[in-house]
Amino acid sequence: MPRSVNAVASRARKKRILKQAKGFYGKRKNVYTVAKNVLEKGLTYRYVGRKLKKREYRALWIARINAAVRAEGLTYSTFMNKLQQKGIELDRKVLADLAMNNPETFKGLVDSVK
Repeated sequence: MPRSVNAVASRARKKRILKQAKGFYGKRKNVYTVAKNVLEKGLTYRYVGRKLKKREYRALWIARINAAVRAEGLTYSTFMNKLQQKGIELDRKVLADLAMNNPETFKGLVDSVK
């Protein structure tokens, strides 16, 4: 009896990997073993990058809020503390957007907290 190999599934697996590696440079795009290794690393970076993006945006929002609040004579930490004490539940994303695009509204918010 001849040896049975599952050619259909293995070819489909290779095609899927090589299709994902499309656009890579050199052997990375057309040699299966190289493409598989590079793709695995790339997918790992993609996963980690999604977490890093959140971290970097939060740091950016904090920097923007801090800059806007310091112009009003407060620090970031005291401003956030006073917001919490007043029961104003705006997240950092919204506060940073207000500070950048609507400075007069943000100034009114700071004055209401002071």
